Amino acid sequence: MSFEVTANRRRPQTFKDLKGQEFVVSTLTNALKAGRVAHAYLFSGPRGVGKTSAARILAKALNCEQGVTPEPCGTCTSCKEISQGTAIDVIEIDGASNTSVNDVRVIREEVLFAPGKARYKVYIIDEVHMLSNSAFNALLKTIEEPPPYVVFIFATTELQRVPATIRSRCQQYHFRLISPEVIASLLREAASEMQVEVEEEALSWIAKEADGSLRDAYTLFDQVVSFSEGRLSYALIQEKLGLVGFERLQAVVEACVREEVKGALDLVHEILMSGVSVEQCVVDLAEYFRALTLVEAGIERESILGVAPSRFSKSVRTAFSPAQLERAMELILETYRNIRYSLNQRYDLELLVSRLAHLRRWVSSEDLVSRLERLRAGLVGGAVQASPPPQGAPDSREEGAEPRSPGEIREAVLARARAHSPTLQAALSQGQWRIQGRRVEILFSSKAPLALCEEQVDVIKRLFEEVAGRGVECVLGRIREQEDRSPGEEPQIEEPVEQVRRIFKGEIVK
Repeated sequence: MSFEVTANRRRPQTFKDLKGQEFVVSTLTNALKAGRVAHAYLFSGPRGVGKTSAARILAKALNCEQGVTPEPCGTCTSCKEISQGTAIDVIEIDGASNTSVNDVRVIREEVLFAPGKARYKVYIIDEVHMLSNSAFNALLKTIEEPPPYVVFIFATTELQRVPATIRSRCQQYHFRLISPEVIASLLREAASEMQVEVEEEALSWIAKEADGSLRDAYTLFDQVVSFSEGRLSYALIQEKLGLVGFERLQAVVEACVREEVKGALDLVHEILMSGVSVEQCVVDLAEYFRALTLVEAGIERESILGVAPSRFSKSVRTAFSPAQLERAMELILETYRNIRYSLNQRYDLELLVSRLAHLRRWVSSEDLVSRLERLRAGLVGGAVQASPPPQGAPDSREEGAEPRSPGEIREAVLARARAHSPTLQAALSQGQWRIQGRRVEILFSSKAPLALCEEQVDVIKRLFEEVAGRGVECVLGRIREQEDRSPGEEPQIEEPVEQVRRIFKGEIVK
């Protein structure tokens, strides 16, 4: 007897056998019980979740010799022929290879003829989204008003590519991904039928790798059973398929937590030498950090994580902040994109591991901004809360202290002005300074710097008092220019010595 793959051997034959699609099953069975048979159905959803199987079961339910029933007998001639694919009135068409308008015209001509043996002529068009626009347009009128004995069942994995004009003429049913628990239970039944002993960890791994597709799970199951010799373990799968394994992944991450770059790279070398591809290693790292991120977010369900939360070591769970885990995922996904075009994929993997080993030192931009804000607030608070000078200490600018020269006072005031406002310092440096005792006179040749200084005269006075002590009188004004002189007034000619002193901002030492 020839071998039959598990996906075909265990294909659902009744609605009860269609696992993981309870909403679709209940809706169709209730409609069949009420005798409400639509002329067109549209089944959508991911691959391998039961769309084509549901279409065949519906065809059997419509054409069973016991009448339209939600529970076809499976023993009558009509049910057997549909199950075997030999029924002449149930036509299965592959939309991917019959995409032209001429193929649809053939269907339009065939629907004019009544079914030869069955109650309904059923057209099952798989991957209907592959039809051309012309083919869809040719099909519109037929599916809108077909003969009463014709039923169309469309199946697609890409619902968005089916025109709205087609969708509006069909009853739509969306098939969901099958949960890992359901897939694992069905695999357990298949293993029992094949008399194969399977570890639970191996079943969980197959269910996780199937990613919600039961057909993919059965296909992978057949592959791993072929080298199991009657007993299938996760260690055997890991060895034969070249998997990293959770324990080895965790050893690499723990070395990264300790910032041991050499140790982490040595472990990566051992993993690659055991036959694991670089791409598989990066994928497994992504799954590890994804699960770790979800655990830190408070998710504990093993069906979501793909691994028991208790398997993560305490050192790993407490090592990284949420921002650092997000950064790790960014680095891993970036590496996965880059290795496709890499000069040497191993180089990219080693660079990734080296970066992960320094991940604990990484700080996000948001954290940096927050730290700078706190530092700034601390500095400002320190300036405000600076301790006052001891009482009774003499002011350095009080009488009896050695007075500063006008040049020193000017430079000290400009330095303080620069710290307060560079604009104010630039304006003050444009003026001519005259310092006589406690009186300071600053004259400007233009209006702009004078106006700016007049607005901040209190600040300027405070700066002078910080340098020269209290009681300073500050006077601002303009140099008299020619346009300011009255008619007949002789221009004031500046002495050469005074002109040189002003230009070089010096002082006359007598």
